[in-house]
Amino acid sequence: MKKVYFFLLILFLTKSAYAIEFQGKFIQGHFIIGKTDPKTKVWIDKNKVRTSDDGYFVFGIGRDRKYDVVITLNKDGNKQKIVKKVLKRKYNIQRIDGLPEEQVTPPEEVYVRIKKENKLIGDAKAIDSNLTYFKNKFIVPIENTIISGVYGSQRILNGEPKWPHYGLDFAADEGTTIKAMLDGIVTLAEPDLYYTGGTLMFDHGHGISTIYLHMLKLLVKKGQKIKQGDVIGTVGSTGRATGAHLDVRLNWFQIRLDPATVLDIKN
Repeated sequence: MKKVYFFLLILFLTKSAYAIEFQGKFIQGHFIIGKTDPKTKVWIDKNKVRTSDDGYFVFGIGRDRKYDVVITLNKDGNKQKIVKKVLKRKYNIQRIDGLPEEQVTPPEEVYVRIKKENKLIGDAKAIDSNLTYFKNKFIVPIENTIISGVYGSQRILNGEPKWPHYGLDFAADEGTTIKAMLDGIVTLAEPDLYYTGGTLMFDHGHGISTIYLHMLKLLVKKGQKIKQGDVIGTVGSTGRATGAHLDVRLNWFQIRLDPATVLDIKN
């Protein structure tokens, strides 16, 4: 009997003793870094995610996610599921009036252009590289400024409800220099997109990307490796913008996350 009990105890410990750590909060819009044994395979919900050579993986929680996150671990055929409850957030309502009608509802003749540009952005978001820059602490792209728009806000343009705002807006004078928030590789550098004007995108590894919008000047090129703190461009009001500012975005593949969660900024 003792031998059987000992065997069952060893079996239980083998199946459940996963060393795993999480950095981040399980709240809508948040960015989560996990760390486990490098030999462990990881799934977030039903999607297998990349694990680095030192055991890091990453994922994000969308703005409107209402269900739990299920993390499945598999090492040497032994599986374990971890279920994390997602906490809901309350979002602001942002009203912007007095916009030209073409900024609220684009004319039909630009839809082909918008579709093409959306594909460029979507393709850049889909990159799943083995870079691990996402592990490092982000810095703000502009210092000594104010936040003029926050993630998740329901936007009402000229009285008409539109898509929520998925970025973090930094109010600044036109021409103010912008610094890279994190090391990365430039995956998109477009000076004149319809919605976002001068636009830069960076890959930070494992599906994590950042986007900088409405820029006046782009000072880096696609494929270029940049270091945190490098000057990458200047503030503008290009694209559909009501004034000079920088709009930054954070993504896990196609899921839009709150940049404030990695910049230690309270919304």
